[in-house]
Amino acid sequence: MSLFFGLSGTGKTTLSADPERALIGDDEHCWNGTGVFNIEGGCYAKCIDLSAEKEPAIYAAIRFGTVLENTVQDPETRVVDYSDNSLTENTRASYPIEFIDHAKIPCLGGHPKNIIFLTCDAFGVLPPVSKLTPEQAMYHFISGYTAKVAGTEVGVTEPQATFSACFGSPFLVWHPPKYAELLAEKMRQHGSHAWLVNTGWSGGAYGAGERMSLQYTRAIIHAIHDGSLAQAATETDPVFGLEMPTQCANVPHEILIPKNTWSDKKAFDATAAKLAGLFVENFKEFESEESEAIKAAGPKVNAVTA
Repeated sequence: MSLFFGLSGTGKTTLSADPERALIGDDEHCWNGTGVFNIEGGCYAKCIDLSAEKEPAIYAAIRFGTVLENTVQDPETRVVDYSDNSLTENTRASYPIEFIDHAKIPCLGGHPKNIIFLTCDAFGVLPPVSKLTPEQAMYHFISGYTAKVAGTEVGVTEPQATFSACFGSPFLVWHPPKYAELLAEKMRQHGSHAWLVNTGWSGGAYGAGERMSLQYTRAIIHAIHDGSLAQAATETDPVFGLEMPTQCANVPHEILIPKNTWSDKKAFDATAAKLAGLFVENFKEFESEESEAIKAAGPKVNAVTA
């Protein structure tokens, strides 16, 4: 059992729709004393550039009863052109959970053994996967980082960091550290492991590098589930302090250490330092309520510049 956290566009719906695992939902879950359960009853999938080859489960779920949003159809045949982004990049399909063949109904699960934070790092400096300490898990949960890319919003011409506390800041009633403590207690109680998975860019920032292959990200998720990634040797990122596995089945080892994928190493260092600074600046809001151990779990701004 795994639980994904992530902002819009980071891959929650796509990665949870893997036919090798049962699905209890792609959003809106509760974790109580008996396990995790879904309260939404359906899925809300992005469908820009959707195809049967790339995402067969989601493609097959789009049938009579599905609601399409912002998509463009042929006026005569009503065939949808999923590559058409003339209205917006944010095209959507909303369908009942039972439209997914491997859905688990009722939508109940046990206690998750893996907590996976998803981020779409358009700066291209976070590793495809890293294993988090409990303190790092709380730091990254409170930070709730992803990035916007050029073309998705008016005026966005380069990657822009977005921080949404606990991956859902507008919906929080208490201050974010309260939720981080609740999550940490659940993780301690059930022995859950925490991971940070980057579904964003590799080999450079947006416009220079390439989006992380869905095939590789799925292989990483499989390796988390089968326990092999927890046993892999790691290398520590000098800026973010993240433990990066150096081997993962069905994933080229050279992409697991992001700096190796950049031809311009100085540009990588400068970009990593920039993103680290944004993390630190954002976290200042929460420093007064957090322990020294959690504050120390964040990136080191001067690790590259020193």
